Amino acid sequence: MPQHIGIVACSAEGAALCYRTICIEGAQQLGAHAHPEITMHTLSLAGYVACIRRGDWQGVAELMLLSANKLTKIGVDFLICPDNTIHQALPYVEQRSPLGWLHIAEVVAAHAVERGFRRLGLIGTRYLVESEVYPEKLEVHGLEYVRPNATERQAIDRIIFDELVYGVFTADAVAYFQRVVVSMKNAGCDAVVLGCTEIPLIVSDSNSSLPTLDSTRLLARAALRRALGAPASANAAI
Repeated sequence: MPQHIGIVACSAEGAALCYRTICIEGAQQLGAHAHPEITMHTLSLAGYVACIRRGDWQGVAELMLLSANKLTKIGVDFLICPDNTIHQALPYVEQRSPLGWLHIAEVVAAHAVERGFRRLGLIGTRYLVESEVYPEKLEVHGLEYVRPNATERQAIDRIIFDELVYGVFTADAVAYFQRVVVSMKNAGCDAVVLGCTEIPLIVSDSNSSLPTLDSTRLLARAALRRALGAPASANAAI
């Protein structure tokens, strides 16, 4: 039997995309309409945002642990979090977590290596791109990275928190992300990390000047592989 996947959700749109990906792609391995058992728990996003904006990552960890403990009692076998930003709190979480976690940046980094990329653009909330969540994992894999400049970080952050998390997807937002990706391509990047789980809803290989590393779907696929007992390789067939 496949393992039971626990999703510690933060923002709705990204968590929903992760959930849908597991369900839809699970059928490719398990047969029509089949997928591993999945349970998702979501606290109010407002609680997370309040902690994030005051830099209280211990507080973020406490919220994540509330979800983790509830999911453990339900009977999940391992945990994922389809939110890049709050992975900053994962070191505090792992010390007390009842179950193991897949790390979204580790999944993305491993996939980038397997595809032969060397220098990645990183886009996401300003809290994410100013953190070491991705640099730590990328450097271990010998990958270089480029962050957006300060103005771009502020603009991207506003789009994410004021639009994407509410399911508001505009042509202006798409155009802005496209301009940022072009600047990263000009800086020598050969791929771009979509380091906010909502960004893949408006940016993809079809409208990006660089190949995209879709953190949301990559995490979902890694969870599916683990649930099915397949190789852990980020680019392995599921």
